[in-house]
Amino acid sequence: VQLQASGGGLVQTGASLRLSCAASGRFSETYAVGWFRQAPGKERQFVAAINRRGTSTHYEDSMEGRFTISRDHAKNTVYLQMTGLKPEDTAVYYCAAAPWPVRRTNVSYWGQGTLVTVSS
Repeated sequence: VQLQASGGGLVQTGASLRLSCAASGRFSETYAVGWFRQAPGKERQFVAAINRRGTSTHYEDSMEGRFTISRDHAKNTVYLQMTGLKPEDTAVYYCAAAPWPVRRTNVSYWGQGTLVTVSS
């Protein structure tokens, strides 16, 4: 499985962005997908996850309501829709394939990351 994250960029406070995680290999049949982020000087943090079938989701408490994770099996892609972005959301965002429930410690594959910068 290879994961390719994209969609990051420089936005202003309050803006929205949609990140994409495109996968190759037998992705949809096997793995749940999570999004994590890592700000400079900080540990990698869980953001959101969606199970293999797309029927269950889980969010870090501070992001629920602003972020929405979804997956398109036909496109082998998982999305993270982010709204109401704040400067503290600035980080490199990584997608990851893992068994459900997704945790940083049980990730099987990591994508390469996409940078999100939110200016104040």
